[in-house]
Amino acid sequence: MSFAPATQINVTRGIFLMLSAITVFTVMSAFIKAADRVPAGEAMFFRSVMAMPVILVWLVTHGGIMQGIRTQSVRNHAVRGIVGSCAMGLGFAGLKFLPLPEVTAIRFVTPIAMVVLAAIILGERFRFVRIAAVALGFIGVVIIVAPRLSVGLGSTEALGVVLTLGSACLAALAQVFVKGMAGQESTTAIVFWFSATATVLSLTTVPFGWVRPTPYELSLLVGAGLVGGLGQILLTASYKYAEAGVLAPFTYVSMLWSVLIGWIWFSEVPTAQMLIGSAFVIAAGIIIVLRERALGQDATARRKVKAKGLQ
Repeated sequence: MSFAPATQINVTRGIFLMLSAITVFTVMSAFIKAADRVPAGEAMFFRSVMAMPVILVWLVTHGGIMQGIRTQSVRNHAVRGIVGSCAMGLGFAGLKFLPLPEVTAIRFVTPIAMVVLAAIILGERFRFVRIAAVALGFIGVVIIVAPRLSVGLGSTEALGVVLTLGSACLAALAQVFVKGMAGQESTTAIVFWFSATATVLSLTTVPFGWVRPTPYELSLLVGAGLVGGLGQILLTASYKYAEAGVLAPFTYVSMLWSVLIGWIWFSEVPTAQMLIGSAFVIAAGIIIVLRERALGQDATARRKVKAKGLQ
């Protein structure tokens, strides 16, 4: 009997964890959408506060709470938390005005926007392949949102587009901050302090109107928080077994889940134009992922050659 190499087993496990994370995150979005009477700020509160018990149990079983939340820079976590919380709030608000598959498709802008923001903030080189991928993704976004904007900029559909695009761009900015924190902060600390920051910030929206959720809405909100916390853990765990470049293409499985859930739960049928635009955006994202992976391998090879030369 033959066995797969340990490295292959690890990669397979990482892919499985990533697929599981994407699945529960899509379910979380569906829960938030189903509780559409609940304001976005209130939904963000439940999403964040109900994720904390799941995260704390994870920390206890992985080295202890104090060890897991230790940080080198409270300021960095605060900035990342504020930006990420705004991204979450805008994303939840966008779900109220657009079909779930369409929101998912627009959110695929995040890795594309991240390339642009990384060049501006981190000084990363803006190579030709990246420029071409960004342009391709932009064309895809235009195809997706054109029908919504054609009905008028003052329409609820146009508002949904603006909110969701804003969420995607802010999510990209938050990821750039996380990338800048790499090597300085642990993943467990980043996960914990983001949830804590989002919980506190969500409370600032109370004066703008919260509602008393019905038992059904409350179950959806609690469920969103629990599966959201589980999704964060699954996502974090997946990167222990496989490189980001290997896992990133599997995030697009969320499109399949959102189409299926949208059709069954919300009777939302994706249009051909939305699917075509999504294909453009997904292609752009995959190009970026593959290019970044190739650049990372080249950089690793150069370091090995340099290290041998110093021996």
